[in-house]
Amino acid sequence: MNRVLRRLTPRTPHTPGTLRGRLSLVALTAAALLMTVLTVVFNIVMERHLRQQADDELLGRAAAIATTVDTTGPHVRVLATGHDGLLDTNTWIYTGNHLLEKPASATPHNPLTAAAGRLAAHEGRTCSTLRGERHRSVRLCSDLVTGGRTTATVVTALDLSPYQSSADSMLVGSLVLDAVTLACTCALTHLVIGRALRPVRTMTDQATRWSAVGSAQRFGTAGHPAELARLGTSLDALLDRIRAVLRHEQQLTAELSHELRTPLTRIVAELDWWRARPRSAAETHATHAVIAEAARSMRTICDTLLDEARDSTRAPATAPGTADVGPLLRRLAELQDAARGVKIRVETPDAELTAGVTDTVLERIVSPLLANALRHADATVTVRARPAPGAIRFDVEDDGPGVPDTFTADLFQPGRRADPDDGHDGAGLGLSLARRLARQAGGEVVHDAGHTPGARFTVTLPIG
Repeated sequence: MNRVLRRLTPRTPHTPGTLRGRLSLVALTAAALLMTVLTVVFNIVMERHLRQQADDELLGRAAAIATTVDTTGPHVRVLATGHDGLLDTNTWIYTGNHLLEKPASATPHNPLTAAAGRLAAHEGRTCSTLRGERHRSVRLCSDLVTGGRTTATVVTALDLSPYQSSADSMLVGSLVLDAVTLACTCALTHLVIGRALRPVRTMTDQATRWSAVGSAQRFGTAGHPAELARLGTSLDALLDRIRAVLRHEQQLTAELSHELRTPLTRIVAELDWWRARPRSAAETHATHAVIAEAARSMRTICDTLLDEARDSTRAPATAPGTADVGPLLRRLAELQDAARGVKIRVETPDAELTAGVTDTVLERIVSPLLANALRHADATVTVRARPAPGAIRFDVEDDGPGVPDTFTADLFQPGRRADPDDGHDGAGLGLSLARRLARQAGGEVVHDAGHTPGARFTVTLPIG
């Protein structure tokens, strides 16, 4: 039986079984149990019905023979009537324990005669079954004859072979019907479940395709049954998370590329300068120092952005640690390229300012704003830091043409530039990165649209 059930369950080389196969197996098992119970009950009822038919026939025969028995006198007599032929058909007549009549073929020690005598001893209406040879059964019933001075008992017997044959035929027929019903149930269940699960397979295939490309398509709940609507809602939430992860991955890649471009450019420029002609040991040492500083800057950039990416996937968090504002701003000003004649002015109060973020995070926030100001300034860039109520405010100003009014709404959108053909190699990611890092630290980066001439960006960070 287990082997048959295993064959009925569809399997693949890599999975223990499909949902379709398991549901079909459950339905088939339930149908088999139900039909087994129904078959057993049906055959028990039919066996009792056939036995009742045999008893009715025997008692009817006994009643007919009782009309030939006279009990009005001092002795029981068997009268000669039209029912004499019944006496030759397995009929015994007793008065008390005395046998008056028996079938001509029956002997005194015949098992049927002995069984008839035991029934007659009960002196009432009763029936019993005698198991004979070759699994043949004989049913015997006794009936008491009264109404006179004496009593008599009539016992009749009937061969149950025809009834047993009918019961066996009905059992075989019910088993064949069960087998056909189970086969039809298995096929129909497999087909119906397959059709019912077809929308699930379709949704699964669509979710697989959409998640691979971060598609904005979603299942929704309209037009779906309640179960598929819940499944669609779950898949939509999963697709939203996958799309967010893909977008975050693309953003992280773009930001790393944007931030690493400046130190890489410095390394390439220093190597080109060093190879242009023979250099002294001091010049070589200075070149090595610049390359080492750029490499450390690259490592810091990678660590900062990767740590920020890991933290943002766990929970909104603030950037722990503190940073001395004045020394860091002056160091950033020294590292920027001022070869075009742009002057960088750093204005800080005499008192020490401490921001509530680490040095690396503050550098990653201010550096894109400073690089953007240097790119568009005509002569001067001003970096100003001053205390504010419960925070520190940084202003990065340039004296360039400013931000076009038509571009203000897209200023902090990743990958957007006011003039992509201005000859600069920027990717339009610096401002969005600065704002995202500032907001994660509990601060903000905004553009002061009322400042003229040039552009002003204001950073607000928690005080350390």
